Amino acid sequence: MKTYQIAVIPGDGIGPEVLAEGIKVLERAAERSGAFRFRFTYFPWGCEYYLEHGRMMDADGMERLAGFDAIYLGAVGAPGVPDHISLWDLLLTIRKGFDQYVNLRPVKLLRGAPCPLKDVRREDIDMTFVRENSEGEYAGSGSWLYKGKPNEVVIQDGVFSRAGCERIMRYAYELARKEKKTLTSISKGNALNYSMVFWDQMFREVGREYPDVETRSYLVDAASMFMVKDPGRFQIVVTSNLFGDILTDLGAAIAGGLGLAAGANLNPERKYPSMFEPIHGSAPDIAGKSVADPLASIWAASQMLDFFGHEDWGRRVLDAVEAVLEDGSCLTPDLGGIASTGQVGDRVVSLL
Repeated sequence: MKTYQIAVIPGDGIGPEVLAEGIKVLERAAERSGAFRFRFTYFPWGCEYYLEHGRMMDADGMERLAGFDAIYLGAVGAPGVPDHISLWDLLLTIRKGFDQYVNLRPVKLLRGAPCPLKDVRREDIDMTFVRENSEGEYAGSGSWLYKGKPNEVVIQDGVFSRAGCERIMRYAYELARKEKKTLTSISKGNALNYSMVFWDQMFREVGREYPDVETRSYLVDAASMFMVKDPGRFQIVVTSNLFGDILTDLGAAIAGGLGLAAGANLNPERKYPSMFEPIHGSAPDIAGKSVADPLASIWAASQMLDFFGHEDWGRRVLDAVEAVLEDGSCLTPDLGGIASTGQVGDRVVSLL
């Protein structure tokens, strides 16, 4: 029997609450399958840890994480710790250090999930965003000159390498080919005359190897409009770090809200562990009240199962989430219900 070693970083706010439900679901799937099991190791890193120790994670944290098969992250962020510290010193450190260059974000309207768009069929909102996750606008390159002086200047660079663009685009083309779907590239080549012109060029160049994949290209502003007016035109989408970050939150808004938004940070070569997380944030205002929606963390657990090659159980977990939504009797307040975080998790477990 295969044992997967999972590093659990519950993090801040509602992170520990929602991750506990995802872990219950993973354990139930393992129990029912009889073919694999999980061993979870917990790490207390996050903003509370920072306030006590002056750092978001242990100095040897990356070395300790490197031996795991995957990382399961709850949420990062808390009042009293600047967002750029909590993000860069934990989440982005892991993403970059473990070369998790694929951020895979499903934007799918499940049965029973609320949608603010009118006259849109459920099957019209079924996208997978392949977001470049290692460089681009979030490369951390730039300068801050003449701080505090009248001539103060801040420069934030976007870094786009041939290797970085090629590998994310090839991943997206392979996914589109495998799933027999269209592939859309989103950029801003009309205004960003170096980075995005290069991005568009690389998309065409890699595309010559995939003549069977139908492709489209949109400017990011047009894509934002079409995601609302005509979401059915998007299937597999490849985009840069910043645009992917923004558009997937728009996607969450049209597909049930952030309580249903999950993300996978993948190192496809499996040289390093990949990381799975709900992307809704730490929500400190509701932390400890048992009202946080655990479905995003459970969806992230489904992504983990997929990544380990257990797509059948990944699908069963997602089917159980959909059944909970469709039934409507056991939902947290964000979805109009009165159930607790634990009750929703227990309901998913019972359906498995």
